[in-house]
Amino acid sequence: MNSMIAKGVAPILAALLLTACAAPAFNQPDVPVPLAFKEAKPGVLVAPDGSRWQQARPAEQQPRGEWWLAFKDRALTALIAEATANNANLAQAAARVKQARAIAGIAESDRMPQVGIDAGAQRAQTPGGAPGTTYSAHLTASYEVDLFGRVASNVAAARNDAAGSQAAYRSVLLSLQADVAQAYFRLRATDAELETLAETVRLREENVKVNQRRFDLGDIGEFDLSRAKTELSTTRAEAVSLQRQRATVEHALAVLLGVPASSFYADPNPLLDSAKLPAIPAGLPSTLLERRPDIVAAQRSMEAANARIGVARAAMFPSLNIGASGGGASSVASSIFSSGGQAWLLGAMLAAPLIDGGRNKANVARSEAALEESVASYRQSVLAAFAEVEDNLAGLRVLAGQTAEIEEALLSARRSADLAQKLYSAGRSSYLELLDAQRNLAAVERSAVQLRGNRAVTTVSLIRALGGGWDAAEATAAPQPERTAFALR
Repeated sequence: MNSMIAKGVAPILAALLLTACAAPAFNQPDVPVPLAFKEAKPGVLVAPDGSRWQQARPAEQQPRGEWWLAFKDRALTALIAEATANNANLAQAAARVKQARAIAGIAESDRMPQVGIDAGAQRAQTPGGAPGTTYSAHLTASYEVDLFGRVASNVAAARNDAAGSQAAYRSVLLSLQADVAQAYFRLRATDAELETLAETVRLREENVKVNQRRFDLGDIGEFDLSRAKTELSTTRAEAVSLQRQRATVEHALAVLLGVPASSFYADPNPLLDSAKLPAIPAGLPSTLLERRPDIVAAQRSMEAANARIGVARAAMFPSLNIGASGGGASSVASSIFSSGGQAWLLGAMLAAPLIDGGRNKANVARSEAALEESVASYRQSVLAAFAEVEDNLAGLRVLAGQTAEIEEALLSARRSADLAQKLYSAGRSSYLELLDAQRNLAAVERSAVQLRGNRAVTTVSLIRALGGGWDAAEATAAPQPERTAFALR
């Protein structure tokens, strides 16, 4: 009767032990996910001609689309290809992926028996005897029976670490591509601004010539001539300052490309009025959790931390190792296994902690706290991702409104400057009135150029915030110059 009870209770106790030490079932943390992005207005998602991007299936593991092709700019495509091949930060991320995969392979090896062999020869002389040589060879094998899931939990943790490293690599890759695109558009916007300033300098030089002639004829006083010269020098100083800003952006782009800044040169390539930007569909907020590689990396970190709780719990229970060895020794090497001197050994060893001063219990608590930390980090990553998308959608909406207003202002400023020039030439207005109209026109033109650059940079920021990875074949953008305006020298 007692033996029957023991037989019935034993499986229950074993199941309880396994439950106590195994990694807990992973529960996806609750994160508030809105039904739609607040700032996803139709004016942002649809281009003026009604075209849209075609969105692929939302999954972080899907092949990443070459989103930059939507801008239809060959120079940009060439720069991103060069950066992907040569950037040092990306190479570091790739090396981290290799390390994580190797560590996962090490963890996987614990599932298999460990087999080794040793062979050798010893020469010795006994008291009163002749010197002799003894040859020996032994084969050993060991295997840990995964009674309480230590090996399985360690493998699961290592696999999730490797998957997290792969997601982190994709995050670095996306950030690199976006950084290159943003630096490129900043450079082109600066070139357009320099072009505008160059036209303003030309106009100021013409004003100085006209005022010099009128001063020589006695039509105007020295005040107007001095003011014209001051405006010319001020505008030239602004152009010099902007050249410095361009050089800084150019050097930053060189670093992204993995080339020395001193050997990289970008030909001027202004961002033109006709340049169109692709319309970006924000999609549903829930898909963002699968598209963004940094969120996927945080997800894998949670799962790895959860698995390590199982590793820590298993250390509190016995471990079972099975070992075997066999071999032989002989004075003749060819007779090691046939001289009757063979021996073999097969055994099992059960080892369990008795007194550890609370070490294992503390390790379990540490692992559980690490899971809590990774869960909090995941939630923060999700909230930050939603905020980044909303920020950039709002940015594009506001910039679109500003652009519409600045275009109207530009028409008025050009008309005003033209009228002021005619009135001044006819002697019906002062030079200060002409100067005021020209200043206003130059300021509006620079604002229009800066807005074009900001819209391009913000469009790339939105792509980065959404995780990238769409089919951009149907996106609408004006063709750009076919030349690649970047070179090493």
